[in-house]
Amino acid sequence: MTDPLARLAAVIESRKPAHGGDPKASYVARLLHKGPDAFLKKIGEEATEVVMAAKDLDRGGDPAKLVGEVADLWFHCMIALAHYGLEPADVVAELQRREGLSGLEEKALRKAREREGNGE
Repeated sequence: MTDPLARLAAVIESRKPAHGGDPKASYVARLLHKGPDAFLKKIGEEATEVVMAAKDLDRGGDPAKLVGEVADLWFHCMIALAHYGLEPADVVAELQRREGLSGLEEKALRKAREREGNGE
């Protein structure tokens, strides 16, 4: 397995309580043990830190800080994916599905699907 996201996903999967992840020995296991509120809160915090690092770049900040914060955000999002039985490959497949669509076109298609799902 050469894909770093797939390798990280495998580590996260191995830290699930169902696979013997020890909340006393692993940060990932601790977040998963605490449940969605814990890792979803971290996603919110990390998203805010991404915004702050990006804003700092406009004032001469360090690009490495933005990269690090995005890495933290992705990491915590991967914990959420694992909790819900999903993988980074699912996100990549969705991005590939959207490839070649304009953002406006993709949003319109999504809204149309939502309306169909609501019986409208």
